[in-house]
Amino acid sequence: MNDKIGATAGDPATSTAPDAALAAAAAAGPACGARLRALLRHSARGLLRHLLPSACALCGGDSDDALCAGCAAQFFGPAAAIARCPRCANPLPGQASGAVEATAGAPQGRPGAPGRTAMAGQLCGVCLTAPPAFDRTLAAADYALPVDQLVLQLKFGHRLALAPLCARLLRDAVLAEGNVALPALLCPVPLGPRRLAGRGYNQALEIARPLARGLGIALAPRLLQRVRETAAQSSVAPERRQQNIAGAFAVPDAALVAGRHIGVVDDVMTSGRTLNEVAATLKRHGAARVSNFVFARTPPH
Repeated sequence: MNDKIGATAGDPATSTAPDAALAAAAAAGPACGARLRALLRHSARGLLRHLLPSACALCGGDSDDALCAGCAAQFFGPAAAIARCPRCANPLPGQASGAVEATAGAPQGRPGAPGRTAMAGQLCGVCLTAPPAFDRTLAAADYALPVDQLVLQLKFGHRLALAPLCARLLRDAVLAEGNVALPALLCPVPLGPRRLAGRGYNQALEIARPLARGLGIALAPRLLQRVRETAAQSSVAPERRQQNIAGAFAVPDAALVAGRHIGVVDDVMTSGRTLNEVAATLKRHGAARVSNFVFARTPPH
């Protein structure tokens, strides 16, 4: 009856076992200690994956990341890259997915990221005939099934953990271009107080934070203010969207903007009127250049 079946939680033999193992490994030499520490970290990660299994946000399959390797390759890899207008990021006519080629002699993107767009520098007809106030737009993907689910889950499903994923995919698309002049500051498109209170967060800011870190750009979250509550652009008839957004933004400190290249971050670019109003506001306050960084671009219907 007095025999012990096993050591208890308070038994010094068990409570100090990891410390004793590390001490023994240290005594055996630095190489052995490093191997043991790596083994312990690997075991801890394996246990965490077993206790907290994760799934791909697009296909639902098992994945250690928010996006599985298959979905990452299919929807964000080189095969998914398309030629886009560098100003508005709309697809250029006649360019099918996967048909993108690198411009001769131009820097190449990183392996695994979308390649440089074919016919780099070629503007679409709309931007040629009616140039927008912004100078460039970079997008990670089209806003279409199933990629749109990442935005919808972030924006309306309160899955804030998807914001760093969107930022990483957008960063990879930016770096893959190879010839992008990065802005001096990044700022998110601001929400009005009523919509911010209702949602609890600004999805554009949630993407902008990790994107700024990934690109090494200073973040200015209050560079822009929304001074007029507006209806969601998606709920407004196309012919009334410009009127809906006109005069909605202000720049509290013009000294931060004057003479500088400003980057504007948003989750989705649809008609482009909101981002055009933002760019026009920034340029009225002296911005030298405005570039849009959007996770997804709604293709024209």
